[in-house]
Amino acid sequence: MSLFDLFRGEFIDVIEWTDNTRDTIVWRFPRRDNAIKYGAKLTVREGQSAVFVHEGQLADVFSPGLYQLETNNMPVLTTLQHWDHGFSSPFKSEVYFVNTRQFTDLKWGTRNPIMCRDPEFGPVRLRAYGSYTMRVADPGKFMVEIVGTDGEFTTEEISFQIRNIIVTHFSQIIAASGIPVLDMAANNLDLAKLVHEKIAPMVAAYGLELPAFMIENISLPTEVEAALDKRSSASVAGDLSRYTDFSAAEAMTKAAENPGGGGGMAAGMGMGMGMAMAERMARSGPWGPIPNAAPAAQAGTPAPPPPPAAEPRWHIAEGGATKGPFTQLELEKMVAAGSLTPETYVWTPGSAGWAHAGKIAELAPIFSQIPPPPPPPAG
Repeated sequence: MSLFDLFRGEFIDVIEWTDNTRDTIVWRFPRRDNAIKYGAKLTVREGQSAVFVHEGQLADVFSPGLYQLETNNMPVLTTLQHWDHGFSSPFKSEVYFVNTRQFTDLKWGTRNPIMCRDPEFGPVRLRAYGSYTMRVADPGKFMVEIVGTDGEFTTEEISFQIRNIIVTHFSQIIAASGIPVLDMAANNLDLAKLVHEKIAPMVAAYGLELPAFMIENISLPTEVEAALDKRSSASVAGDLSRYTDFSAAEAMTKAAENPGGGGGMAAGMGMGMGMAMAERMARSGPWGPIPNAAPAAQAGTPAPPPPPAAEPRWHIAEGGATKGPFTQLELEKMVAAGSLTPETYVWTPGSAGWAHAGKIAELAPIFSQIPPPPPPPAG
């Protein structure tokens, strides 16, 4: 073997990269003194691109395929090297392999709450999170704008910047959407589409694209969610008394699950609430109160009749003065005696004002019951 053949064998013949990670976007091919043999084999697999950087300048970008590094398939690098004739001298360039496949299940989320004005609840604080997929659409631009001379660039190094872009535009869109909080779950797809369209130009400036963008959840603060849960419970219960029964049943269940937490006091409170519930349930059917239902302790005894209505008292106006009050029986005697006529003004508490006795529905019958005068003498 000649000295020249030994010298040729020291140079790299095959340039390739097999990725054994799931998060590496760019990997720099290792070489001694950046020396790459002219005519070497370059293997670029599917989902990859190879970028040549010569003396700090982007030279060539190779898509998937098998290449022999010669003048005919390296036009830019050939121009930079001024190779007018093909010969076997080595050249010094850096080779970066760029992973162009999709990187999936990348997460984003709001670090701080987003203040929004809800038409039903007023000012509210929202949090959101989701996922997205990312891929390198322009390897050359990505190398120039983001990677630089980084020999091993991973998704972790760019995901933070992408997450900031997403959250910034998501906050603006969600605050200006005017969608009620309770309806946001039904509009997740539309909101995700708006955010995706908004951030696409900014991401493209880095040589990237987001094939998919998803909003998984938009949530309220824990305190607000707890208040909504209670509101929903009250709606299911139907009214305040049923909600009280519901709350009492929950308290009794918790007391039963923790018998040592309160001792006899907890048991006594549970008995008291249980008796109160039993009494209310005895007075109520499954769909509401039972009319004239007796208390639980007196369920076998008939309910007493209601008290009689109070008899009205009447006042009489005569000669600019008032008399009374009189009962209706006393007025009947006055009619029989002739001292009360249908034209006499009378008044009782609750009436609109003074009125003729004959025009009052309650008193009109007593004027029709006046006994006839005694019969004329016989013969």
